[in-house]
Amino acid sequence: MKVQFSIFSLLITLVVYGCATPVSYTQSPMVTYDKDTKYAVDPREDGFSITVFYSRYQFIPESDAVAVACRSSLTALAYEYADKKGRQIQPINEQRIKISMGRNGLTGITSCSATAIVQWQK
Repeated sequence: MKVQFSIFSLLITLVVYGCATPVSYTQSPMVTYDKDTKYAVDPREDGFSITVFYSRYQFIPESDAVAVACRSSLTALAYEYADKKGRQIQPINEQRIKISMGRNGLTGITSCSATAIVQWQK
């Protein structure tokens, strides 16, 4: 009985330790963009805020690669949204993009959540 409890405790510890999720920056419903990307846009008076959730499987964890892809997706989606609205936006400063990373060690999924405030060009 003690051996079963120890194995169970070990498994629970591995599951909890192996899972880290990124911060959620929006309460708005996310729209699927592609197999790796979901996003939400919240209109503002002077532009909009955009939040991206990006995740993909990685056998060997490379968080930097996921972070770059996440930022690139956010930027591309912001310009695409502005184009659909027929408006121009001010350049997005990469230092102003908030980013949070997570990894599930059991499934090999590395995740990123990123958000930025985008202003219309005057």
